[in-house]
Amino acid sequence: MTNYKFKNVAVYPGSFDPVTFGHIDILKRSLNIFDKVIIAVACNRKKGYLFKQEERVKLIRDTIADINEIDGGKVEVVALKGLLIKFVESINARVIIRGLRAVSDFEYELQLATTNRTLNPDIETIFMMTAEKYSFLSSTIVREISLLGGDVSSMVPLLISKELQKLYSKGDHDETLM
Repeated sequence: MTNYKFKNVAVYPGSFDPVTFGHIDILKRSLNIFDKVIIAVACNRKKGYLFKQEERVKLIRDTIADINEIDGGKVEVVALKGLLIKFVESINARVIIRGLRAVSDFEYELQLATTNRTLNPDIETIFMMTAEKYSFLSSTIVREISLLGGDVSSMVPLLISKELQKLYSKGDHDETLM
């Protein structure tokens, strides 16, 4: 991992299981503010994942290849191991980006931001509202719709949609959503 001591670098953490157009929206807008954005693909012991961490890293790298090419390699995707704040410190970044879809996201995100600020008061968390058209969108909703054979092509990049189709076409699923 590169040390970004002299750059305006932000870390965009998340599970991205899978990455959605909402995530991409936040990333693109972040690139207008920061010199470099590090996407830190996390694992949370409380969550079960559809894709392994390494798979999510690769899927994101492949998905954003065009964006990264246009922006001159301003995005890096890494697997986050350990505490987020320690990672942010290790690369000398000073900003954590978090996306908000609705007010309901704010309470949890505020707890995380306050915890991170307690651990290191020099690191700021910036909240960015996703575009209104993605305010309903979550990785969980995408997984459930895809599981039930629904079309998620308006919610995720084409590569992700194809991976979900491959994954869920392996068996019959009679679960119901909502």
